[in-house]
Amino acid sequence: MVLTSVKEQIWALVHAERAALIEDLAPLDDVRWDEPSLCAGWTVHDVAGHLVSNALATPVGFVLGLVRSRFDFERDNARGVERGRGGTPQETLDRLRAVLPRTSAPPVALDSRLVEEIVHGEDIRRPLGIRRSYPEEAVIRAIRLQARTPASFGGGKDLLTQVRLTATDADISIGTGPETKGPALDLLLTLTGR
Repeated sequence: MVLTSVKEQIWALVHAERAALIEDLAPLDDVRWDEPSLCAGWTVHDVAGHLVSNALATPVGFVLGLVRSRFDFERDNARGVERGRGGTPQETLDRLRAVLPRTSAPPVALDSRLVEEIVHGEDIRRPLGIRRSYPEEAVIRAIRLQARTPASFGGGKDLLTQVRLTATDADISIGTGPETKGPALDLLLTLTGR
């Protein structure tokens, strides 16, 4: 199938990341699901629940969730984990499988779906010692979005007024100030506060 639009290309990348994470999570025992993730206070299981909730997000649901949480993003995220996380790792894995093909999103840039899948994928994989080679296009799209997003919304726009980040494995260099070099994935994680 030929993908005809940027939107279709982005969703194809998102779906590939969801499938890859499901494959990485499937062989884990329950103990590994309870290990801490890179998200402060969240286990691997919690992050997986967050990704389920995220995949179910719609523009109206997103706004209603924020209103119910009194515009507290942390509270809204915690409620999302509760909604998305199953009672067991297997149940959460089944939920991840069920949302894999979804193409709904909150009213934000579509590239934010790549940020969610890649960054939270690393929040899960790194503590577990699992490595993934991400498509360069997906990582660059995520970096470019984070470069435009203020820190108050989880982005790195403010950081990039103080430092220039240059990828050693991709054609991207952003920001002003002293140069820091590294793999594109590490630059993305830096831009998200990891």
